[in-house]
Amino acid sequence: MDRRTFLNAGIGAVALGSAGYARQTQEDSRIEVILDEPGAIIAPEIYGHFVEHLGGVVYDGIWVGENSTIANIGGLRKSLIDALKRVKPGMIRWPGGCFADQYDWRDGVGPRDKRPRRTNFWVDDGAWPANANRKGPQSYDPNAFGTAEFVHFCEQTGAQPYFAANLRSLPAEELYRWLEYCNSPAGTTTWSDVRSADGHPEPINVKYWGVGNESWGCGGEFDPEDYASELRRYSAWMPKYGVDLRVIGSGPNDNEYSWTRRCFSKLARDGHVHGIWGWAAHHYAWNTTGKSKAEWNSGKGDALHFDAEQYYSILRSADETEAIIEGHWEVMAEHDPQHHVKLVVDEWGAWYAAGTEPFAEALLGQQNTMRDAVVAGLTLDIFNRHAEKVGMASVAQLVNCLQSLFLAHEDKFCLTPTYHVFDMYVAHQGGQSIRTMVSAPHVSYSWNGVPASLRGLSSSASLKGKTLTLTVTNPLIDTVRETEIVLRGGKIQAVSGQMLSASDVHAHNSFESPNAVEPKRLLNARSRFTLPAASVTQLEIALG
Repeated sequence: MDRRTFLNAGIGAVALGSAGYARQTQEDSRIEVILDEPGAIIAPEIYGHFVEHLGGVVYDGIWVGENSTIANIGGLRKSLIDALKRVKPGMIRWPGGCFADQYDWRDGVGPRDKRPRRTNFWVDDGAWPANANRKGPQSYDPNAFGTAEFVHFCEQTGAQPYFAANLRSLPAEELYRWLEYCNSPAGTTTWSDVRSADGHPEPINVKYWGVGNESWGCGGEFDPEDYASELRRYSAWMPKYGVDLRVIGSGPNDNEYSWTRRCFSKLARDGHVHGIWGWAAHHYAWNTTGKSKAEWNSGKGDALHFDAEQYYSILRSADETEAIIEGHWEVMAEHDPQHHVKLVVDEWGAWYAAGTEPFAEALLGQQNTMRDAVVAGLTLDIFNRHAEKVGMASVAQLVNCLQSLFLAHEDKFCLTPTYHVFDMYVAHQGGQSIRTMVSAPHVSYSWNGVPASLRGLSSSASLKGKTLTLTVTNPLIDTVRETEIVLRGGKIQAVSGQMLSASDVHAHNSFESPNAVEPKRLLNARSRFTLPAASVTQLEIALG
């Protein structure tokens, strides 16, 4: 029996009680930090975000217009910019999503009053609330927010721009022209002149370019080999203008390893595996036992009203991210054994049924509870632990949609629990991932009659100089964890940090109660501490 198995066996397991909630337990847990087993640097781009022209994300969320009475910076909502800067976004992905493969980038450049109005991809989605204004900018895009405005947004927040190019409905030539608009030297091309007139005389030097989005689905319903051929055609001989271009291919949905295997096999036959830098994988967590199209809408639970089994089911689905990363990494190695290509998890988060939108036009908007904070903690810990594999990631989406960091409507604005987790995890960015070993009871539960289990504690660690950042997520819905930190290869000099928790796992922030869920500071903490149920904790450990 190895040491990890021995410790887990000695601690035991937690089971669901008859009421559907985990019973209280006195058994201890332990987190061992192995300082002499450092890993890769945690890329700041792992802490990325996703902006799509979907519902209230862009219009009313980010873009309010220069003539708005709402405080703005060149038409961009100032309160959102100020809050986003605090969490140091590594990158922001735009304009989609499914919207990207309908979008013509030329519609969003030049004078705003001359830009065309276009039908939005999401105009006929079945999740629109009955009272939504179906004729507004969420359905018929005025293109007021285009490339220049998005780049200005990235500049204001300190993020790297990541463009998703249209493969389904535009030719490869338009990707090259878009790149020319962004990166060609001032005064050298017609498109650089247009860029200058749009307020960016110098090259933007965009390096992250995705070729298509979900090309197995809304991005064209390709089969893997056909998509691989298109990816090669679009990404070959791209003008670089002195920029280290990083091309990202449209990778798999969840654990569909055949998509990765067949695409990489075709790319390898064509000698183009190393023509891409990243491979995009998407994984959403929801309350289903499978991922069939029949379950797409009917299987999602409510964002606010859920019981213990629904709670654990979402967490278990989010925790599958680790196996998905490891599985695709192994498949990619068949044709890329040196791992030149990194995984890019550029859509992740919890997805619930419609009905908790902050306002009617916020299509796919949903409330954000402490359950979602736990989902964020679990997921970011996974990315940190696999920093050698994951080059970028982006939570879906930034504002007013799915697992957003912000809710914003007219002059109202608030932060969600997910935002606070990103704020607590900022210190990991650019740190060296450090191995952790967690020994804690698992939780067992049943979903639709199927037995399942979930790890009883999640953590990740990173090191910068003499400061160790340790983040710990207790997923148990009503079980407090007494936890000990053990350092291997160093000594603890001082401990401080933050803790995000609430008396009710359903707690959330709203326009009416924007501060219902906020982290609390931990001062003069010890190496043995108490983790509240359904909580996320960040510790800054000064090493002696």
